[in-house]
Amino acid sequence: MVLPNFKENLEKYANLLITKGVNIQKGHTLIIAIAVEHHYLASLLTEKAYQAGAAEVVVDYIDDKIARQRLLHADYERLVNVPDYLVEKSNYFLEKNASRLFVRSSDPNAFAGVDSKRLSEATKATAIALEKQRAASQANKFSWNLVAASSPEWAAMVFPDLATEEEQVDALWDAIFKMNRIYEEDPIKAWDDHQAKLEAKAKLLNDYQFDALHYTAPGTDLTLGMPENHLWEAAGSKNAQGEEFIANMPTEEVFTAPDYRRADGYVSSTKPLSYAGVVIEGMTFTFKDGQITEVTAQKGEETIKRLVEENDGARSLGEVALVPHKTPISLSGLTFFNTLFDENASNHLAIGAAYAFSLKGGTEMSQEELKAAGLNRSTAHVDFMIGSDKMDIDGITKDGQVVPIFRGGEWAI
Repeated sequence: MVLPNFKENLEKYANLLITKGVNIQKGHTLIIAIAVEHHYLASLLTEKAYQAGAAEVVVDYIDDKIARQRLLHADYERLVNVPDYLVEKSNYFLEKNASRLFVRSSDPNAFAGVDSKRLSEATKATAIALEKQRAASQANKFSWNLVAASSPEWAAMVFPDLATEEEQVDALWDAIFKMNRIYEEDPIKAWDDHQAKLEAKAKLLNDYQFDALHYTAPGTDLTLGMPENHLWEAAGSKNAQGEEFIANMPTEEVFTAPDYRRADGYVSSTKPLSYAGVVIEGMTFTFKDGQITEVTAQKGEETIKRLVEENDGARSLGEVALVPHKTPISLSGLTFFNTLFDENASNHLAIGAAYAFSLKGGTEMSQEELKAAGLNRSTAHVDFMIGSDKMDIDGITKDGQVVPIFRGGEWAI
């Protein structure tokens, strides 16, 4: 590691994630999911959480190489049946309103070459078994934060032209620090200012209450209906206890849920998607009456088709997010092969479940009530990027007024 002041900046990063990201308070429980190679960062995060008053910190270590071996060789019945103790553990921490910090550093191609049926069935089984946890997170019943850490395999994909592994890993850490404002004198204040700007855009969009959005760009002509009483949100969120947190760091998006029953036209992806350890590129989706009727991809087509065809609710959309083209991530010119970063360089949509908080009063609604209001219910939620400097977006009001929201990939509202 030759990145200047790395340990000092890593400590600033850990402090930001604990105090601003999940916003740990006295008496909180925190679960950290992190790759085993990042045990030093895990230790820092644990220390910062206890300093903030956490009652308990639990670290769940991840190892993609071991996970790959399991996907390749484990008995099929074991692979597709999630044991009760894992479900009970999830429910135990749900009862404690435990905050969750997910530190992503996976190789985007970690599971390339794994039989697509085994991969799909294992992913689906976990989603179904932990549905209660997923529904709670999508209703912000607890605080959660998705962040990143550099790893050799991931860094090699982002910086293939750098000569050594050390240079690649350093370059990715440098990008992570920049995008999270760690080099600012006061990263937390920098985040407060950034959050205020995004939330001002969300308020403006909420005041319009558009009935539909119309997207046009090369390879895209898509109209999305919007549910009544939808809520645009930005960086800041609140959990069921009224405590603020930030779900994604970095973040540049203003987002809400479309009406899953009203999508017509076609849309093309503009950045690769890493899903279930497989990189998917060159996707196109055709919609009619809210349903995906056709999906193609230049790379990873079987994986994306299985997602759409084999998961309940995955033929419809659950999220629409607006991101200007000239964000720090986009201007870096990098493709991260990681949705956390790439979605914050581009307008994007999500296949699958909508967030309950995207509707006024949604967090107190049943799954049936949310669906009746137009919010998609699904065992999946997968973002894909569609934005570019050639994208225009119009908002259409209930009385037919057309309001420019984006022109040439930038805010026009």
